[in-house]
Formats: sequence, C-alpha cells, structure tokens
Amino acid sequence: MAKSFDALVKRTTSKQTRERAAQRTEELLREMVLSDLRKRTGKSQRQLASELGIKQPSLAKLEKQTDMQLSTLNRVITALGGKLEITALFPEGRVKIAKP
Repeated sequence: MAKSFDALVKRTTSKQTRERAAQRTEELLREMVLSDLRKRTGKSQRQLASELGIKQPSLAKLEKQTDMQLSTLNRVITALGGKLEITALFPEGRVKIAKP
C-alpha cells in the first residue's frame, strides 16, 4: 500500500528539520518575483495585462525588469489584489515608508 509523502517525511525527519523547512518555505514565498506572484494569484499574463490596460507582451517585459517605478509596481500589486507596502531595514529596526 502506498504511503503519503507527508507520512514519509514525518517518519524520516526530525521535528526541528520539518520546522526549518517550513520556515524556509515561508521565506521563499515572501521573496517572489512578479511572475511567480501573478501565477500564485491564478491570473494569466493576458488577464493581468487587460486589467492594467496594457498588452500582454508589455507585461511580459515588465515582469522581467529588475528596476521599475514604484507607481507601476503599485498598479501591478493592486491589480493582483494586494497592497504595496515599503519598509526600510536599519540596524535599529524597520521603518515603514509612508506614501506622500
């Protein structure tokens, strides 16, 4: 009889190892690129481009950019159903950057 993968992992790894793996998974989910985020929300490039009022090839190019204006990023995140928040990290702590 086949056993589930979860049962195998539980039997062959320590609780500490599973907790570290879960933590790393959360970290990776917090470090998504735009295309991964779009896919995770279940939207195609064509759907998102339509919502943004641009053509699909323009969105494909946008997803590959490493630098873009914050207003553009905000439009994309909003179209995906999210809210853009920007936080600066300092040795003394985090500072949320407010919109002007």
